[in-house]
Amino acid sequence: MTAILLLIICMLASAIGAVVGAGGGVIIKPVLDMFGILPVSTVSFCSGCTVLGMSVCSLIRNRNDGVKLQFKTSTALAIGAVAGGLVGKWLFELVRTAFGDERMLGAIQAIFLTLITIGVFLYVCNKDKLPSKNIKNLVVTVVIGLFLGIISSFLGIGGGTSNVAVLFFFFSMEAKEAAKNSLYIIIFSQISSILSAIMTGSVPQFEWQHLICMVAGGIAGALIGAAVSKRIDNKGVEKVLKILLIVIILIDFYNVIKYTVL
Repeated sequence: MTAILLLIICMLASAIGAVVGAGGGVIIKPVLDMFGILPVSTVSFCSGCTVLGMSVCSLIRNRNDGVKLQFKTSTALAIGAVAGGLVGKWLFELVRTAFGDERMLGAIQAIFLTLITIGVFLYVCNKDKLPSKNIKNLVVTVVIGLFLGIISSFLGIGGGTSNVAVLFFFFSMEAKEAAKNSLYIIIFSQISSILSAIMTGSVPQFEWQHLICMVAGGIAGALIGAAVSKRIDNKGVEKVLKILLIVIILIDFYNVIKYTVL
């Protein structure tokens, strides 16, 4: 029963994530924390694996959709995200070891994710009123990617809506273009995070059938999301993103209360 529930959650989350470029992890992580199906550490690792599979599948499926993939910019961001992924993984293990308590780890992640998501929501709602940048400096771009990788890896969300907001503001991308480039960056940050966990022997305990169902759900969701993305325009993507952000904020707020009060 648990495996089926994981499959459904990951499929729905990845379908939405594929449309807006959030990767799905930003939904999977808080939802699974809310249900308490798996330990916090296990959720972070398995969510990262799911997002990796979903992102690869989504990019392959949409390779000829006419939306531009800015290789120079996104590769620089990806390089920074790889380094950031390693730092984020180190911070995650540092916090987990320091507190030795899954509830405290979950509370810290939920608090940070809530604050970041609120910030992204406020920006997305007002982005047309704010001037955006068009950064060309590759060093600056790598540094931005570094911070994205740290956030992604530490929170176990794969990249999430923060990627999209950064691509909106710093690189003046439209919604569908930002979504595609975000998934490209997520692939690199997740590979580094997963390899780091394997090489350092910090992979949490998990059941293989759970991981297989989650990744299968992620791939199925990527295919569904690709089909949906072809039928909506940039404004439609932004509407889906705003609704998603509201839902995530509510779930994250509940998780903060769950881990700190209940």
